[in-house]
Amino acid sequence: MKLTGIGFLLFFIFFVFPIGAEPAVIDEPVLDSNEEITNYEITLDEPIQNEYENEVIANAEPIDDDFDLNDDSFFFEAPPIIIEAPPFLGTRSFNDIFPNLTRMQRAAVNSSVGLRYTFQKAENPILKPAADSGIELLGSVMSKNPSHIVEALILLPYNRGRELDMLDIYNALGRIKNIKDYPFFHNGRNIFIFTDSTRLESARNRMPIPDPLPAEFIPYSDTMFLRFTDAGIGDVFIRGDISASLYGITYNLTNFRDVRYSFIPIIRAERVSVIIYLEPVKEGILVYNMSGFFLPGLVANSANLPININARITTLLNWITDSLRMQ
Repeated sequence: MKLTGIGFLLFFIFFVFPIGAEPAVIDEPVLDSNEEITNYEITLDEPIQNEYENEVIANAEPIDDDFDLNDDSFFFEAPPIIIEAPPFLGTRSFNDIFPNLTRMQRAAVNSSVGLRYTFQKAENPILKPAADSGIELLGSVMSKNPSHIVEALILLPYNRGRELDMLDIYNALGRIKNIKDYPFFHNGRNIFIFTDSTRLESARNRMPIPDPLPAEFIPYSDTMFLRFTDAGIGDVFIRGDISASLYGITYNLTNFRDVRYSFIPIIRAERVSVIIYLEPVKEGILVYNMSGFFLPGLVANSANLPININARITTLLNWITDSLRMQ
């Protein structure tokens, strides 16, 4: 095979004299200042071994000629590393967590729809967990600088006396597919807010995947990617982060893409914050929600925000409470 001038040059550069190649350097021994180097010579053809290495080689077992690295019995499959949630501290009462509710507020919390309250960022919430409860949702919501906030609280009694545990709650949150089946009741009729809901492979690969089978344990944290098809807006892409604490589970939803209406972004990515905290208490399942949205003034003034926001929060809460009843 002939080499052209350029080909010969490339052959010389890459194979005869590699880029960055330097002559090998052999470290010389460090001697005392009074010593002299005499007849110092290194022979690379003979291996250097000490007495310990000679003993190891002498006592080594002979290699089996029949040994086959392709033998399946030589390999094993390590189980996946999964970090489970820490042990929970026990069951608290509802009054321990929300001790300052009025009689009317308690009645609303125990109703089928629960207690709802909508306010703007300059106003204050009415639902305040006890300072030592370890529950603090408002700060996370307000960190996204929302223009409108919704809070909700429901106490779901146990079905026929069966107490649900944290694993029941975690598995209830995993059934995403049937969110579309829950309507919002308004003006005497049922309105289906979501026409479709599905899990996605990831934020980049938005291929629909089925809901997983019920889990046998609770992971310390979990992240899922979802797509809700809103009847009035279109596709909304949501990231759901689930985290376990000493008493309950927090489900944090936010939009990882812009929410658009007719190709016009109305809510920028990461500006929706829907946080749902669930805890099994002595009286039932406590479902506490704090949600924040940032909407530009033009959009906010042209829509009936309290009804529109409440419809979507109600749909999500109905899905969760009904999923818990199915456990």
